[in-house]
Amino acid sequence: MATAKDMPAGQAAALYESAKKIYPREIKGRFASLSKIATLTLLGLFYAVPWLNWDDRQAFLFDLPARKFYLLGLTLWPQDFPFLAVLLIIAALTLFFFTALAGRLWCGFACPQTVWTEAFIWMEQWTEGTRSQRMKLDKAPWSFDKLRRKGSKQFLWITFSLWTGLTFVGYFTPIRSLGAELLTLNAGGWAYFWTLFYGFATYGNAGYMREQVCKYMCPYARFQSAMFDKDTLIISYDESRGEPRGSRKRSTDYKAAGLGDCIDCTMCVQVCPTGIDIREGLQYECIACAACIDACDSVMDKMGYERGLVRYTTHHALHGEKTHVLRPRVFVYAALLLILSGGLVTAMATRTPIILDVIRDRNQLYRELPGGEYENIYTIKIINQRNEAREFRLTVDGPDGIVLDGAPEVISVAGGDVFSLPVRVRSSTASAPGINTIDFTVVDLDSRESLVEDSRLIGPLP
Repeated sequence: MATAKDMPAGQAAALYESAKKIYPREIKGRFASLSKIATLTLLGLFYAVPWLNWDDRQAFLFDLPARKFYLLGLTLWPQDFPFLAVLLIIAALTLFFFTALAGRLWCGFACPQTVWTEAFIWMEQWTEGTRSQRMKLDKAPWSFDKLRRKGSKQFLWITFSLWTGLTFVGYFTPIRSLGAELLTLNAGGWAYFWTLFYGFATYGNAGYMREQVCKYMCPYARFQSAMFDKDTLIISYDESRGEPRGSRKRSTDYKAAGLGDCIDCTMCVQVCPTGIDIREGLQYECIACAACIDACDSVMDKMGYERGLVRYTTHHALHGEKTHVLRPRVFVYAALLLILSGGLVTAMATRTPIILDVIRDRNQLYRELPGGEYENIYTIKIINQRNEAREFRLTVDGPDGIVLDGAPEVISVAGGDVFSLPVRVRSSTASAPGINTIDFTVVDLDSRESLVEDSRLIGPLP
């Protein structure tokens, strides 16, 4: 394996060279418009959703201390973790499905790193100007104008980052009370820590690291090629049409001059947020934002050439072969998505909003009573997963002669609450000797929904 000592001096030094700052040029076009719409929509949802209310509570709240997840009118408990697991599997399969169809569509338009970086670049453009102005400003000596522009950018970045940290923590702590406590300095230390932590992460990742996160930290860039095939839509440069590249005037008969459509303007490189040259082929650094397509199309329009020198296409189409959009892997992903999504919807629609836990006292097998009777002690927990209070009735079934003591006729449980009740079940050795199976049944007196949980009744042998 080659080491730094085996390399030329310049190449070895490049291994330790700091990454050069990338100044992406602003570009207008159909994909730029789609990117802006996606960014504004996703940011709007992220910042607005925690402020939505549902039945006098936060509509979306992951209350970790109480171990409750509120999703609109739905309350999920730790016992509902399988639903979350299936939902994460569906999200992963959705990513695989769209990757097989259109490459890194997620990275280019919906990834949080892309979305927040785009917002930070907008703020940078508002305060420091165009690409050439930003480059000139960075090289210029410090002056009042430079301090004003840099200071304005930092103010916007820091404010936006802190608002992001507050919003993120607001998904786990009621955001209205959290905001008031932070402003009045009455919040706990952990609230300040996590707000500042996620604010700093946003500031560092979107403000400074940017493409470095995509190139070196994100694992998706490394294994994405495993989901690509020759029928996957990717952003490609049409080499057969563009080469040999070269600059020329618009009036030049470039065909007679032996030139291709590429005028070597490097606009596709200047607009790329990761700084790659799409003309060198598919690269793992490409996040498929399609900025190079808009840039190249604008140049083709000015030159009077046909659009599409850089375009979304497939390897097969690029080489004149037939593209198969519907292929086995797409059908497999689609089938799995339909099955899992249908199963999840069905399971949640038929989910009984009652949880019954029966915990038998293991400190004592049984306790003998006068008259040949014995009893077992149980702790009954009834969880009302609805958001409104409900009334329940608890009964027990088993061998003849068993009696439930300690349970009221009607048990009232508040919405989203857990009711714990110690009860006794007694029987006689004559009717139920040894070990017997018994069933506890809780019935919702309003909806008549019921849930049964079995347990063991242990008594002396006859």
